[in-house]
Amino acid sequence: MRGQRWLAVAGLLLAALVVLLLLWDWNWFKGPLERMVQARTGRALHIGHLDVDLGSTSTLRADRVDFANAPWAQRADMARAARVEIDLRLWPLLRGDLQLPEVRLVRPDVLLQTAPRPGEPGNWDFLGGGNADRPLPLKRLRVDDGTLRFVDAAGRTDIQLAVHSGAPKQANAAPPLLLQGNGRWRGVSFSVRGGTESPLQLADSDHPFRLHLDAHAGDTHGTASGTLTNPFQLQVFDLRFRLGGKDLDDLYPLLGIAMPSSPPYRLDGRLRRDHDTWRYEKFSGQVGDSDLAGNVRIDVGGERPRLTAELVSRRLDFDDLAGFVGAPPATGGGESANPGQKAAAAALDARPTVLPDTPYNLGKLRAMDADVRWKAHRIDSPSLPLDDMDAHLLLDDGLLRLEPLNFGIAGGDIRSTVRMDARQPRIATTLDARVRGVQLGRLFPDARLAQQASGGIGGHLRLSGHGNSVAAMLGSSDGEVTIGMGRGHVGNLLMELAGLDVAESLRFLFTGDRQIPLRCAFADFQVQDGLMQARALAFDTSDTLVVGEGSVSLGRETLDLLLRPRPKDRSILALRSPLRIGGTFKDPSFRPDFKALGLRGAIAVTLGSITPPAALLATFETGPGKDVDCGGQYAR
Repeated sequence: MRGQRWLAVAGLLLAALVVLLLLWDWNWFKGPLERMVQARTGRALHIGHLDVDLGSTSTLRADRVDFANAPWAQRADMARAARVEIDLRLWPLLRGDLQLPEVRLVRPDVLLQTAPRPGEPGNWDFLGGGNADRPLPLKRLRVDDGTLRFVDAAGRTDIQLAVHSGAPKQANAAPPLLLQGNGRWRGVSFSVRGGTESPLQLADSDHPFRLHLDAHAGDTHGTASGTLTNPFQLQVFDLRFRLGGKDLDDLYPLLGIAMPSSPPYRLDGRLRRDHDTWRYEKFSGQVGDSDLAGNVRIDVGGERPRLTAELVSRRLDFDDLAGFVGAPPATGGGESANPGQKAAAAALDARPTVLPDTPYNLGKLRAMDADVRWKAHRIDSPSLPLDDMDAHLLLDDGLLRLEPLNFGIAGGDIRSTVRMDARQPRIATTLDARVRGVQLGRLFPDARLAQQASGGIGGHLRLSGHGNSVAAMLGSSDGEVTIGMGRGHVGNLLMELAGLDVAESLRFLFTGDRQIPLRCAFADFQVQDGLMQARALAFDTSDTLVVGEGSVSLGRETLDLLLRPRPKDRSILALRSPLRIGGTFKDPSFRPDFKALGLRGAIAVTLGSITPPAALLATFETGPGKDVDCGGQYAR
């Protein structure tokens, strides 16, 4: 009987406990829970209503939850939610084993904001360096109709995202978190959509989690897929990154990377970051009508970002480099250009001048350092027979050097160095270029004309000037330009036309052409304040001698040259008048100067002996065992 009484008492106590638990007001625990969170984080937690559903897996339900923000943040609460539900396994908890099968958030609203002072932690760092704590053993997180906002006032960034959980790929798997939103990234309109396989790894700053993002900022479009560690600091990630847009110059406000203007582009590669070092590895793609591949590294830990790159183009469309000199690319049929560049090209065509006058951005030249090597194995250029390119660009605190900038052209090469000092308000520029072994015949795109000419051309160009555009630099330049050619041959038709010998020209037009030995040709200009003044100018063959004088203005872009032909044969219809080359770079004119016909005798003395400047002798390409043969008596 006594045992039955105890059993009855135990039953009554258990029943009373069950009734107590069923009727218990769990809000009694709100105060202790709120005080515990504030002691741990230093932030106030407010819960509107608290309830618990008991069972082997119990559910803690909190409504109208509000978690305080950092004192300096722009709003009072960092996070709030209409409801937070936490599933908790009861029996493992009695053994000290915390297991959370699932957490559900209803209409959460979270603000992540960087600190106003650089180097200080953002508002999400509220555990006081407690990253060593074991992360929560959370299996699944579900978000219903959430909002996430990220604000970086110093970086002019404000992005608001709508987030919600998607359907898991497998039963009992953590559902992915899907997001879509817009705002401003570094002051540029920005939109993004994508998601992560699961956001649970956010609880562990050392554990990478997978993501996929598709973003637009202005005309720039990027997609990223891969892993990201500690997303709130963006210090470590490994992503496949595709990037495209209308102009590489648009990357400057977005990423702080100074790039020249370009035609539309698309690139695909591996983007990695390890704290202060960014790498874009094994990328490939198109810039305009050129292919581009290579590796890029950007170090952001110093006073200025430093870009190091190895670039390769199998095929380079030469006009895609126009942005380096402040000009738009070609916009004809089949050429790639964005609408702005097409408008700029149309405006350029309407101008009376041809030299680019778009000023360089001094801020961009001073914003970063660079060490870039670029090789192009083949160059497409309708106007110039360029073969390949080898360039090495160095930029250090506003001092830009191209050492070297080499082009293969017509079987020879142009080897040059360029120095642009943008550390002062006006850029000081020097150019030193040497021409070697350029074959005259290969300069003509037409096969028939190419067969009429042969010989090697060499020369030296040395200029220095001041100004913030190519036109200003050349218009103020000083230096010299010399070019020469040794033995070779030219077509008789070309020489007769140049000498305005109508009878001879008509005969060769209808009966064929023959080759005329070329003794030499040279031009030597002194350049002062943008004016090229001819010091010596001659073209000598066995049939015709042409001597010249005059000037070329790089500032006004005008021509004023007089060529005096002296045919060495006889023709009754030979006009034998000097040829005046005038007009502008954009609209040159070639006309006989009949007023100078009576001066032929006055220049006879100049035809007695023609000798090239000594500085040109080393540049002549005469062939093995041949001497320069320019000089001697021509009056016979």
